[in-house]
Amino acid sequence: MRPIIFSKMDFSHSNIFGYIEDLQELTIIERPVRRSLKTPEEIERLTVDEELSDIERAIYLLSSGQDIQGTSVVANLPVLMRQNPAETLRRVLPKIREVLHVAGVEMQLTAAVSFLTVLQEESVSIHTYSHSFLHIILQNLEHRDAGVSNAWLETLLPVIEALPKETVRHEILNPLVSKAQLSPTLQSRLVSCKIMGKVANKFEAHIIKREILPLVKSLCQDVEYEVRTCMCRQLEHVARGIGTELTKTVVLPELVELARDEGSSVRLAAFETLVNLLDMFDADDRSQTVLPLVKSFCEKSFKADESILVSLSFHLGKLCNGLYGIFTPEQHLRFLEFYKKLSTLGLQQENGHNDNQLHLQTLEQEKKYISVRKNCAYNFPAMIVFVDPKNFHLELYSIFFCLCHDPEVPVRYTMAISFFEVAKLLNSDVYTIHKELVTLLQDESLEVLDALISHLPEILELMTNGRESNGSESKLLSIPDLIPALTTAEQRAATSLKWRTHEKLLQKYACLPHIISSDQIYYRFLHRMLTIILTNNVLPVQKAAARTLCVYLRYNRKQEQRHEVIQKLIEQLGQGKSYWNRLRFLDTCEFIMELFSKSFFCKYFFFPVLELTHDPVANVRYEEYAVLLPKVKSTLKIPTDKHLLQQLELCIRKLLCQEKDKDVLTIVKRTVLELDRMEISVDAFQKRFYENDLLDQEKERQEHLLLEMEQLEKEKQKNEGRSTNINDKMFEKKRKFVYLKCNIHIKKMFFIILGKEGKKSKLVRSQSFSTQILHPKYSNIDKCPNKSSATGYTSSVSGMGKSCMLSFSGVLCGC
Repeated sequence: MRPIIFSKMDFSHSNIFGYIEDLQELTIIERPVRRSLKTPEEIERLTVDEELSDIERAIYLLSSGQDIQGTSVVANLPVLMRQNPAETLRRVLPKIREVLHVAGVEMQLTAAVSFLTVLQEESVSIHTYSHSFLHIILQNLEHRDAGVSNAWLETLLPVIEALPKETVRHEILNPLVSKAQLSPTLQSRLVSCKIMGKVANKFEAHIIKREILPLVKSLCQDVEYEVRTCMCRQLEHVARGIGTELTKTVVLPELVELARDEGSSVRLAAFETLVNLLDMFDADDRSQTVLPLVKSFCEKSFKADESILVSLSFHLGKLCNGLYGIFTPEQHLRFLEFYKKLSTLGLQQENGHNDNQLHLQTLEQEKKYISVRKNCAYNFPAMIVFVDPKNFHLELYSIFFCLCHDPEVPVRYTMAISFFEVAKLLNSDVYTIHKELVTLLQDESLEVLDALISHLPEILELMTNGRESNGSESKLLSIPDLIPALTTAEQRAATSLKWRTHEKLLQKYACLPHIISSDQIYYRFLHRMLTIILTNNVLPVQKAAARTLCVYLRYNRKQEQRHEVIQKLIEQLGQGKSYWNRLRFLDTCEFIMELFSKSFFCKYFFFPVLELTHDPVANVRYEEYAVLLPKVKSTLKIPTDKHLLQQLELCIRKLLCQEKDKDVLTIVKRTVLELDRMEISVDAFQKRFYENDLLDQEKERQEHLLLEMEQLEKEKQKNEGRSTNINDKMFEKKRKFVYLKCNIHIKKMFFIILGKEGKKSKLVRSQSFSTQILHPKYSNIDKCPNKSSATGYTSSVSGMGKSCMLSFSGVLCGC
């Protein structure tokens, strides 16, 4: 027994009192906790008889329970409506209506949400809803608490959309018009503004003109700027309801007056509404009324009213294109210069301007300037349309460069999102922005990279087509920094904690065979994918790398390299020491079956897969039988692969007799039955099998074309030293024909593969951490089609098929 050492304890007089004070503090902390505990009497009051039904319990809690219990009942109202709508409407809802008269804020907010949920779930008909719920909503709409009033308003607005026109008119519109004459409160007038905007879409123009427009005008001239602002934002809905003629004579004059209002928020609302209604104004209104107002806004934004800068920058793209037809060349240039000025707002120092006031800018100003530049990045595609893509390099490239190199991440992030749209607009001139593509690929922020790679395949495809149309090489060899940028981006994503970005990037890199050469992929990307499979610890990332590696292998043009990769997959994954690597080999085999022809899989991977049925780790055997073996059988062709089918049957027979793990044995028996059903169900799906067989023939044909093209390349190298003659010309003509034919097949299959991946990537992510993953993209693989070498398809239930069916059943019965 070791002695207790007190050398570190200080029992001096001062320290003892310190310990006592600490103990006293602890007792003080405990006291509120003890007081917060419920007494037996309180617990008794909160206790409810368990034998009460849900309806009875709800009524009891609303009648005699505490507020928190009543709030719980109100929150549970949608559930009661689903279970017993008739009794809930008859007994519970009247009680809720009674309680809401004196309820607190929390119960009011909960009730507003519950009422909206009942509407959205369509628990009752809209007629019943309007009869039972609408009066309660309208009754609480004018609650003295602004938050509660707004909550009920947010419930009422969707209700108005669902209600019949006559109900809206009698229950909402008529009372609203009559109340407007009584000088209601500020909150009530704000509510009226939003209701006006919503009901304007429910009625014909003449009703709006007679009953709604007078009230709209009154609210636009309200003494409170909050009301004028709110009504101004609803004028767009009113204008859509009354049509272009009344908009020109009634709404536009109100907007002009509001645009000159003394309140900055009112002017801002008027400006935004004008921009949104540009399509409803004719050329005269735009040139004589809207354009002068817009010019005034732009001038004031820098001089006296910076509050509208953010909104102005956000709407500038729509504004410029909406007024495009009426601009003079001078005005066109002025608005373009205004956009350029906004795009560099706050960067004067970085652009070489010495502005002493820059150091005095407040943090709020900096945030505002960042928002302005972000909005300029958002509007960049619209500004390309404004200046015409042909003038991009002269007019906008410098701004594009600045925005892509902006010091703030939100700006660069927005440019990364817009990059694909910019590339589409530039069309054949897309090569002019390849440097910015490289820059964004190397961006230090993973958010920027994630935004860019969302459309990376499409961007690279556009750049490839752009260079082809300009007579350049079909591959992006003229972008020397592209491949280093792609590898750098992958390494940075790999070293981060954002594995989803890494997974997404690896999935998008599957497009590279259509973009760069086979050798570049082999030396710079393919081996990296294998390393990720072997070393990365995140399952979705490993699977993404495995699939992309299989795509690279699919389009590799050198048989020697293909054999080397296949050998590494078998040795390092299929025969690896780690059971985790062997599981990844099974995943890779699934991708091989998806991307390659059936004959390719049977030639290289059939026996390595069968070897894993005797794996020492039960998890590997379980995964193989649960997922892979049914798909393996679907790759066999009868009678061509009769010997392989016999090997598969023999393997299963041995396992049924020798397997000791109960879970694996159960899945083996289930797999045997599934294999048996595959044969039985063939006749019912002949058309589907026929389509899949045609797709497999296409894959096999492409694989043969790749081999033929490689052989022709070797022959060309042998003949390079010889003099040109007729045979050489014929050889070159044949080589070009095979090359063109192969490329056509590659493009056709490539986009089929990418299309499948794009549709199913979300499903992959949602199932990525399951211990037993049956990938959704393999659920539709053909079961056991039989094909003739002559026609490519014969009846799936041949004599051989029937014998196979009996033998699999015998396997299960024999053991």
